[in-house]
Amino acid sequence: MDTQKSTRAVGVGRVLIAVYAVLALAATGRSVFQILEQFTEAPLAYTLSALAAVVYIVATVSLIKRGQASYAVAWATISFELAGVLIVGLLTTLDPQLFPDDTVWSFFGRGYGFIPLILPVLGMVWLARTRPRSDDIAR
Repeated sequence: MDTQKSTRAVGVGRVLIAVYAVLALAATGRSVFQILEQFTEAPLAYTLSALAAVVYIVATVSLIKRGQASYAVAWATISFELAGVLIVGLLTTLDPQLFPDDTVWSFFGRGYGFIPLILPVLGMVWLARTRPRSDDIAR
């Protein structure tokens, strides 16, 4: 059994993972409440918040785990996250009525201090710097 930690879970990577974990918890809590209590008010916005929560959870786990597969999943989820925050951010800026209530990604993550906009960029930089070695591919 391999007990060695991921090279992405040390130093700055540990902080990045912690921020992803906090955002995953916040987005999950927000979306669960919105879906259970207010879903009919803004179903698209609340569904997007739930999608964002899932993306943050998967990104967090894939950043922690070792190996090429986790590395690829991290790239995919973080890329999707960046696309989501850019698209939803642009749409909410151009037509605020499109989403009657904010999502995690509305106005480029304004409700979360723009962390949803900055985080995927930092995540991509970190992933580029911590590419798995060839002997990690099988793990």
